[in-house]
Amino acid sequence: MRDLVRRIEAATPPGRDRAVDALRAIAILGVVLGHWLVTALVADSGTLRAASPLRYQPELTPVSWAFQTLAVFFLVGGQMGAQSHACARARGISYRQWLRARLARLFRPVAAVLAVWAVAAGAMLGSGVSLLTVHTLLKLVLSPLWFLLVYAVLTAATPLVARLHPLWPLAVVLHVDLIRFGFGGPAWLGWINLAAGWLVPYCLGATWGRGMLRGRTAGWVLLIGGAAVTAGLVLFGGYPAAMVGVPGAPISNLNPPTLAAVTFGLTQCGAALLLRGPLRRVLARPAAWAVVALVNLSAMTVFLWHQTAMMAVSVTTLRLYGPLSGLHTVPDGPGWVLARLCWLPVFAGALLVCWAAFHGYEAGRPRKGGGGVVRGGGGVVRGGGGAVRGGSRIVREGRSAREARHVEKPSV
Repeated sequence: MRDLVRRIEAATPPGRDRAVDALRAIAILGVVLGHWLVTALVADSGTLRAASPLRYQPELTPVSWAFQTLAVFFLVGGQMGAQSHACARARGISYRQWLRARLARLFRPVAAVLAVWAVAAGAMLGSGVSLLTVHTLLKLVLSPLWFLLVYAVLTAATPLVARLHPLWPLAVVLHVDLIRFGFGGPAWLGWINLAAGWLVPYCLGATWGRGMLRGRTAGWVLLIGGAAVTAGLVLFGGYPAAMVGVPGAPISNLNPPTLAAVTFGLTQCGAALLLRGPLRRVLARPAAWAVVALVNLSAMTVFLWHQTAMMAVSVTTLRLYGPLSGLHTVPDGPGWVLARLCWLPVFAGALLVCWAAFHGYEAGRPRKGGGGVVRGGGGVVRGGGGAVRGGSRIVREGRSAREARHVEKPSV
């Protein structure tokens, strides 16, 4: 392990912004832990149905504030996308080649998930599992993929939105909600916010990628202003306090995104910008940086398979031991919360098994004749010309620090 840490440190160019990698890792892990904490599979008369502890225990609402971190992901994605496209243009790479490379690396692991679950769904239906149970499981696996589609669309539009001011999409979200909730407009209008809402942090990240937002003033304005507006919308505007969807709630802040979700995302973006300095100081330590690097190497695999890991544990234990607290019971009390916390390490172990089986689809095939590659998780480290294959970019030793800052891989 010490040798791995030393090699990762040695292969990391001095110009790499480690805080960006840390923010991406925080965003992905926040989504994973959030899903594990607020999603329950309740065993009910031979079927499994999804339930949320936020419905039965509203006092847990602050959990959704801590673990709904998608805005930070889109912030980092916008920063990476703007820098990557600018670098590609400078090197004479066409837009089509640039986009094809980014989307291929983005969706290669998705194909593995879809293939496995297509076979699993057929096997479950063939063995007599109820259609409701299969629908519940498939929904939990496939519903998080919506964000990858939105991210792909925003990535494709990077040349157009790289210089778009974040206030423009924010104005779209404001007017959509005003028509929906203020004037009784059609509900389908809210789906415009699926693109416009996440375009706000993406544009903010592109602004960051152009070398702006370097000071702390912007971070404080976003943090304080976003928090104040979000609090006003919740207290006086009728928006729900939970920043994730709650089954049975009349309004969801996330599906589709509302103005409250977007302003809350701006709050998180402000906090992320303020954390850049402290994160850089912490990640100057080789051991801390190695952990972040390894998480980023498997970010896509972790995101795509974390729900599968949770469901595998739930289904297996249900068949072996029957309904267990924290897994198959209604999440209506503190006992369920304490039991669920105890199950988190088991979910993590199942996710590690999924990673071992499928992380190769994220890493792709190494190039022949190139330098070594530092790959996370599996501890495969090869010296030589050395490349660090990060969750967001590939940085090869021997390139200048300026080139290293711009050559990227999709930030998932």
